[in-house]
Amino acid sequence: MLRTRARVRPVYVSPGHRLDYDTAAAWVMACCTRYRLPEPIRTADRLASRGG
Repeated sequence: MLRTRARVRPVYVSPGHRLDYDTAAAWVMACCTRYRLPEPIRTADRLASRGG
């Protein structure tokens, strides 16, 4: 679990193939801008909710 900002719910980060937790957490923090979720996930969710 990783808190991207103070007083917000944590984000669950799991390392992938050839990636350790510290590197995965660094990538998540680099992709977080103004929101709790990383931008690639926000963009994918926005595109998926359009309906095609």
